[in-house]
Amino acid sequence: MIQQLIYNSGIACYSAALTLAAPFHRKAALIVKGRRQVFDYLRQHLHPGDSYLWVHAASLGEFEQGRPVMEALKEQYPDTRILLTFFSPSGYEIRKHYAGADLICYLPADTPDNARRLLELVPVTGAVFIKYEFWANYLTELNRRGIPAYSIAAIFRKDQLFFKSYGSWYRRVLYRFRKIFVQDHDSLQLLKELHLTNATVAGDTRFDRVKAVAESARRFPEIEEFIRDGRKVIVAGSSWPQDEELLAKYFIEQPDVKLILVPHEIHGGHLAGITRLLPESRRYTQLKAGEFADLRCLVIDTIGMLSSVYRYATIAYIGGGFGAGIHNTLEAAVWKVPVVFGPNYHKFREARELIAAGGGFSIDSYDKLRKQFDGLLHDTSSGPRAGQYVQANTGATSLIINQLTNDLYAKTIHS
Repeated sequence: MIQQLIYNSGIACYSAALTLAAPFHRKAALIVKGRRQVFDYLRQHLHPGDSYLWVHAASLGEFEQGRPVMEALKEQYPDTRILLTFFSPSGYEIRKHYAGADLICYLPADTPDNARRLLELVPVTGAVFIKYEFWANYLTELNRRGIPAYSIAAIFRKDQLFFKSYGSWYRRVLYRFRKIFVQDHDSLQLLKELHLTNATVAGDTRFDRVKAVAESARRFPEIEEFIRDGRKVIVAGSSWPQDEELLAKYFIEQPDVKLILVPHEIHGGHLAGITRLLPESRRYTQLKAGEFADLRCLVIDTIGMLSSVYRYATIAYIGGGFGAGIHNTLEAAVWKVPVVFGPNYHKFREARELIAAGGGFSIDSYDKLRKQFDGLLHDTSSGPRAGQYVQANTGATSLIINQLTNDLYAKTIHS
């Protein structure tokens, strides 16, 4: 068919473009190198006689949505082996040593030949694709072999190719899933218009993830020393320079407020810029116990602490809203604190819903930030609303696990 030819030609052209760009572009080079090594890696690391559940994530965000499912499976059925593939280096390079998967590699380009090679090499009993991953040739080959495929945390929009008059061939991809777990009712309604009967609303597994992270969060004695005087604390997570300029102005004007700044980037140039904006700030890694109590502004210049640090917030500010888009709001909301962010939040469903629930607030200027912060510092209802929103949306993981267990338990877990 013409549409199939166009699709396969597009995959080939994209792969060729990556190869041409590789000498000049680090991300392209990593993808090309990673794809080239996939089949050798799999042959060398496969466990003979074992079968695998294949989980595919485009990048780091999708990985975080799949993580609760993988970890729940491993907890319930420790013998489950997982093949985890990534499309993007921003996922693979950060999670290539993730202990919850047995094999981790890039996804070879979605060609009919690669699909056959991968499934001939790896004994796959089921495949899970996360959010926007709809690779036609892989799904066709899975279907041909009778291997059930699942889409989880999926979101559909009217402007996607599936819903265009000329998207009939690509629409058929959706029928190759055993089950599509969508995040919301709008997505389900769009699929019903295509007469799909294999979809159900499960929600977003990220809610389960942030709840689990909060339940196992670390405490930091140094930060508890920092907040001991009882002053209100603003925790600004994943901040960018545009965010920091507004936050610094408010901090300077409000001597009774403390600020914990967790910048998105912690390279020397960015940290130096923060020091210029906030001369009295001190870096976390340059302090010792006993030196935190008298500070007003603490800069967390190391990674891995943010999701736990939100527990100390009176207000959480989420960075990125004056750029491409806001970062993770749920990590903060789970701690029952109000969440504030910049104007570029509309493509993030959870941000829109937090606003509707009364636990999230958007600002687009310093005057609005000042007014919002002043109100929230004395508001005792917005934080609980944020926490209730997160709690009300947990449970997607158990729905997905139940389906996988019903479909794959006998074949996969006890094989």
